[in-house]
Amino acid sequence: MHRIFALLLCAAAFLLAPPAKADVAMTFYSHDFGSKFPHAFFTVKGKLDGNGKAVDAGYGFTATSVSPAILMGSVKGAVQSPKPDYIAKSNAHFTVRLSDSQYTQVMAMVSRWQALPGKSYNLGKRNCVHFIMDVVAAVGLKQNRQTKYLKKPKSFLNEVVSLNPGLSL
Repeated sequence: MHRIFALLLCAAAFLLAPPAKADVAMTFYSHDFGSKFPHAFFTVKGKLDGNGKAVDAGYGFTATSVSPAILMGSVKGAVQSPKPDYIAKSNAHFTVRLSDSQYTQVMAMVSRWQALPGKSYNLGKRNCVHFIMDVVAAVGLKQNRQTKYLKKPKSFLNEVVSLNPGLSL
């Protein structure tokens, strides 16, 4: 009798237990200006709760080639995945945990940026900081849409940290 009661108690505890917390970590990075891009990007790593799918990727938006044309107007842009050695040499600013829903929203936003037609990169109107600004909004963090740091990824991410007390690696 005690054994049956114990089994029923364990089954009830299992069924009434809250769902597991999100286990996808999203880290935001900047890379000081240089010949490699993107200068602002994020990584996602972990496992989705809903289906157990492993996640390990990174995304940033940049011009597909570097030339003086970047300074004169729009050029071809693309969402790119930074390589592990580039990530290792970049500045990690903060990490947030994503729910499955937030992860889905972020990936939908990445898809929209990937689908931008033609000359989609513009240093003043649609660059790596603009991309990260949309990602920051997608995960519900405060940001300054009128920031003076639209061409300064490191300063922009530092500003995001100052607007969201408690952010950390």
